[in-house]
Amino acid sequence: NATGGTAGTYYPLGGAMAEIFNKNIAGVNASAQSTGASVANVNLLREGEVQVALIQNDIAYYAANGTEMFEGNQYSDLRGMASLYPETIQIITLASKGIESVADLKGKKVAVGAAGSGTEANARQILEAAGITYDDITVQYLSFGEAASNLKDGNIDAAFITAGFPTAAVQDVAASRDIKLVSLDSELVAKLIDTYPFYTETPIPAGVYPKQDEEIQAVSVMAMLATNTSLDSDLVYEMVKSIYTNLDRLETAHSVGKQITQDNAMAGMSIDLHPGAQQFFEGK
Repeated sequence: NATGGTAGTYYPLGGAMAEIFNKNIAGVNASAQSTGASVANVNLLREGEVQVALIQNDIAYYAANGTEMFEGNQYSDLRGMASLYPETIQIITLASKGIESVADLKGKKVAVGAAGSGTEANARQILEAAGITYDDITVQYLSFGEAASNLKDGNIDAAFITAGFPTAAVQDVAASRDIKLVSLDSELVAKLIDTYPFYTETPIPAGVYPKQDEEIQAVSVMAMLATNTSLDSDLVYEMVKSIYTNLDRLETAHSVGKQITQDNAMAGMSIDLHPGAQQFFEGK
């Protein structure tokens, strides 16, 4: 069960899932493995190092279709088990910068995530949908932590961060600076959802961060559970079933567990479902 860096949400959730599988499915010996995140997890699945992985649905889409960081390296055996919870693309700036919309990012220094990361692809797609290319901004390839400290120091004007909210890196900036979240207009949201199968609309409610007194329009990718064609259908069926009958255990593992419901299991499902999962959701 490949998860992600220990500071994130994947590791505690992966640990809880491994525990659920072990308790509920005879003969299963699952354990959570801390890894580098979505791109690394796809490769671990491909190499047979893990059988199940937590990945973002946009990364899953790129892998299954051989695009972006999987250009020329398609993984057509990748299969979906369930969408879990949204990881929201948050555009953070300081109130003092006067940035009100995505269009206002033109000519600014913008952190777009680490090079080759899912966040960087999200940033590029959102900017493009607003008619902005990297030629129009000063691109900074920074991790969330680096982006946070550069925002605080005034070295950059804005940062894209893809993560479940509230996000620690954003809270860190908000602790000492007046931050502002940039809202997407409804036309931009519609365009993104129309163009890419992995985006879903996610409002960020007022009060998620200090001094954020209005709801922010945003899009999210979904954290999802994935496997490949070689895993037995009956086993996948039992795994998916055990997750949805033990959601309370996921809630105790991490606060995002509250957002995992059977109702949103197909939200932003960007790749083919594993037959075992399909069987479960179709109630057969």
